[in-house]
Amino acid sequence: MLKPLVDDDGAPYFEYAAKGELRMQTCANCGEVLFPPRPMCPRCQGTEFEWKLMSGRGHVWSFAVPRPPLLPDYAALAPYPVVVVELEEDRRLRLVGNLVASEGAAINSVDPATVEIGQPVRAVFQEIEGLFVAAWTPDE
Repeated sequence: MLKPLVDDDGAPYFEYAAKGELRMQTCANCGEVLFPPRPMCPRCQGTEFEWKLMSGRGHVWSFAVPRPPLLPDYAALAPYPVVVVELEEDRRLRLVGNLVASEGAAINSVDPATVEIGQPVRAVFQEIEGLFVAAWTPDE
């Protein structure tokens, strides 16, 4: 699996994910929640940040189902759903990840035919080479 690239701005995101927390960079000056993380707030040009805890809940805004030809590590798992999730706290915050049946489940553990736009989901975290990333699971 491909390991995300971690830079100085995004490092806290992955540190919190390792603890099972979905946190977003938030401008300490104006309160704007930023994703992806960046060195300056686009709203007020502030450079001081906090990391706000999110509920981890959202809805499927869009999705795709990759099929071969793919990179070899992914081809054996296809087809599998990749979702764009709109977070409950702010409809402008959208994260991409795999839709899985449960925490720790394989990326092909959900039948792509069952995925629906608007479907409620919640964040779970999966490890890729020592780095934790958000994935999503159906939320009843």
